[in-house]
Amino acid sequence: MKRKKNIVLLLPLLLLASCTNGKGSFISTSSSSHETTTSSGNGTTSEMACPIDEDPYADIDTDAEREAFYEDYAPAVCYHDSYYRSLHSLMSGSIESQGQEPTLSPERPMANGLYVRNTSSYYEDEGKTYCVLDSNGNVAFEIYEGGAYVTLEEVAAYVYAFHDIPANYTSGKNPDPERSPWGEYLRANNSRFSGDTSRYPYEPELPGILDGDYVYYEIDIGTTGTDCDPSYEIAPYNDGKRIVRGAARIVYTRSLRSNRPIEDPNDGYVFYTYNHYNDFQEYLNYAGGWGEMFGNITGGGTLSSKVDYNPTPYVETAREDF
Repeated sequence: MKRKKNIVLLLPLLLLASCTNGKGSFISTSSSSHETTTSSGNGTTSEMACPIDEDPYADIDTDAEREAFYEDYAPAVCYHDSYYRSLHSLMSGSIESQGQEPTLSPERPMANGLYVRNTSSYYEDEGKTYCVLDSNGNVAFEIYEGGAYVTLEEVAAYVYAFHDIPANYTSGKNPDPERSPWGEYLRANNSRFSGDTSRYPYEPELPGILDGDYVYYEIDIGTTGTDCDPSYEIAPYNDGKRIVRGAARIVYTRSLRSNRPIEDPNDGYVFYTYNHYNDFQEYLNYAGGWGEMFGNITGGGTLSSKVDYNPTPYVETAREDF
């Protein structure tokens, strides 16, 4: 056990540069060329390969060993690290508490008065690693297909890149965390989002949701307590014993109306609402990149009211490669 644990503790100290300055094999949906760098601790670009050649988590099979893993926790350093973690229902991304409002980048590029949505998309590891940029076009962090994530930034990037849910999500609306190997990191509610504005007139209409273009799904984001909707209890989303779902959701395009999968991220949308579908912000495909808020409270309506409502329409974005 000691040998295995030493491997686990050393992983955070190793840097991976899979999203490198042109030296990796990018699979890009961008129409233009792009160079990025990953900096190591001494300011140089690291070209170290993924340091995983065997399962370093094979001996983590008791509650005490899982607790020790999270006490010394650091996010996964590469796709294979994430892969082995998911085999044992261990997290890949940040486990920091998630506040209800998104953390905005100090710089959100604009063009012609509109926020810019980044249209460059870079994958590594045969499409299993997605490189999330910052507003300056440098790699901010990576997301791994099949990994487990809970924070808004990482979950938004995941569904944007892979059009599916992280490993720790389930379609059920009321799952029992005590019966799940994910425990307090279990997240719920991957289900169809109707966007029925006739039944819920306070909801703004999302792009392509009613005219036959897209199929939208929704998933929970586990905030640490919402104060924007008094009908929801202010409590941790998942304390390991029960789930209090709150009012925060990601709503995303999962497929085209013909049930054909969305292959290019630029063909879909990801939105965040933390007041139960009253207002939305679009994810703009970079760290801290969230668009202008639109919807009912933004328009001066009353929360979730079917009488006093005034949802403002979706706010278009400019689209450019970073």
